Amino acid sequence: MTDRSFLFLVAAARAGGNTEMLARRAAAEIPRGTAQTWLRLPELPLPAFEDRRHGGGDHPVPEGNEKLLMDNTFAATDLVIASPVYWYSVAASVKLYLDYWSGWMRRPEAEFKARMKGKTLWGVSVLSEGPEQADPLVGTLEKTADYLGMRWGGVLLGNGSRPGDVLRDEVAMKAAGTFFTG
Repeated sequence: MTDRSFLFLVAAARAGGNTEMLARRAAAEIPRGTAQTWLRLPELPLPAFEDRRHGGGDHPVPEGNEKLLMDNTFAATDLVIASPVYWYSVAASVKLYLDYWSGWMRRPEAEFKARMKGKTLWGVSVLSEGPEQADPLVGTLEKTADYLGMRWGGVLLGNGSRPGDVLRDEVAMKAAGTFFTG
């Protein structure tokens, strides 16, 4: 697994929250020597995405936080979206990040689709209701992977609301132990 490189994109509004705890528990089982990069999307703000496909000109050359995110996205073999379920879907910062993928696709020199093909997309999420409430989040990520020819690694779901609740979710903690390796 050492030829792999994981990019963890943490989207929770609260640093160190339940979703991040679950993602870090799962990441702890990735073999030593496997690169891991952790980025908190709320700490890397992006302006509202402007769709320029139909007469709005070219998407600008990425710079600042956008370039940092694009470069790290391309460098990873495995992308992990660690987002709590917010209103049945991904956090707003994840949605904005994915919107930027539309711009990167329209920069021919980025070769976005070709560079994304074959990577693995994973999801880690914690929610306070039943797992079926995460269906829109899972669907967003799974359909994104499918559209780009990425492998879908699956989603690790935990339960919790108050800080630290997920640590008492024995099923999620056990699943985290083999999520990326099993």
